[in-house]
Amino acid sequence: MTRPLLVYTTFPDTDTALSIGEGLVRDRLIACMNVLPGMRSVYAWNGEIERGEEVAVILKTVTDRKGDVHAALKDRHPYETPVILFIEPDGADPDTLAWLLAETSAASAP
Repeated sequence: MTRPLLVYTTFPDTDTALSIGEGLVRDRLIACMNVLPGMRSVYAWNGEIERGEEVAVILKTVTDRKGDVHAALKDRHPYETPVILFIEPDGADPDTLAWLLAETSAASAP
């Protein structure tokens, strides 16, 4: 059974996130992307503690598209090792799920 799927990732800036997100929507891999700018990060990388500014991103899709979304993000993402986390909600409002299904179905592409 197809379920809603949220994908969390980060990008170095809003323009990069929006550009990649638009491509994912056009390719019907996701129905929507929320970009949350102004995030400050502290992280371990190659044995060092780093600080930086990023944007947090939440992608909205369905479990049937998980593999395709993952591959597309890995291919298009500017980071060497992007954070890609899959979050499966317990459920969704029926209208929300119907919208997700409609927008990520190749059969309903224009």
